[in-house]
Amino acid sequence: MPKPVEVMPAEIGSSLRGRRIAVPESRELDVFATLLERRGAEVLRCPLIDIRDAPDPAPVLDWLRRFCTEGCDDLILFTGEGLRRLLDALERHAPELRAAFVKRLGEVRTIARGPKPGRVLRELGLKPELIAEPATTAGVIALLRTYPLRGRRIGVQLYGSEPNLPLMDFLVAAGAHPLPVAPYVYVDGAADGEVLGLIERMFHGDIDAIAFTSMQQVTRLFRVATEHGRDDQLRQALMRTMVAVVGPLVAELLVAHGVEPQVIPGVSYYLKPLTQALIRHLGAAQDERLR
Repeated sequence: MPKPVEVMPAEIGSSLRGRRIAVPESRELDVFATLLERRGAEVLRCPLIDIRDAPDPAPVLDWLRRFCTEGCDDLILFTGEGLRRLLDALERHAPELRAAFVKRLGEVRTIARGPKPGRVLRELGLKPELIAEPATTAGVIALLRTYPLRGRRIGVQLYGSEPNLPLMDFLVAAGAHPLPVAPYVYVDGAADGEVLGLIERMFHGDIDAIAFTSMQQVTRLFRVATEHGRDDQLRQALMRTMVAVVGPLVAELLVAHGVEPQVIPGVSYYLKPLTQALIRHLGAAQDERLR
């Protein structure tokens, strides 16, 4: 796995002029693309994954009603997106419960997987009581091991529709009662033809870098390649392209696929540090070619 890149503030103004960067992001596609374009990059937009509300709101609403009536002692928040989707579900289907939900958020012990859920909590005038670092399931489990959990009812806002069996098994073994909720799901974004076109362009050296911001993007890219018999071409394409990732979890998944990413931010795992890391690495690659 690549070593984190420490990017100093002075590097922020560096240029990506003349660089073509593929962006598989969907939710914050415009934000990320703008960060890159302002620094002169040409952005190839190919959103591999889209995020949508849970197709059946009933289980989400049942969970919300239980939470609002003191059905949880703790709440594990895996993503800021998940908390926003819970609030959106209330706005659309049960606005009368929103005040009770926010009140309960301030009463239960909230455990955030990394800093992102805390951003949404702060918008509500709240903050997480515990923050798991590293921002992984293993990090959450390591943090919870230091607290008595027997008999506690623990709400778990899942990461997409992934059931997170390691966490569920740990909670049950610790004597807790896990109460999971999945407020959103991941679905395919760009059509397969567009994804194959992206692979083709990387294979022919038409793209300088690709920047992954979620594990689901990596999974979709390899799935499309496999379904169309392009596995070898994809791996060769990624060898010819600078591969950037927003954080260590995405890097680990790529390594599992036999791809070693070259760029990962070292300060915090967000779009702006990722942009700065790309600036540093692409600039270094340019200097190397000019020697």
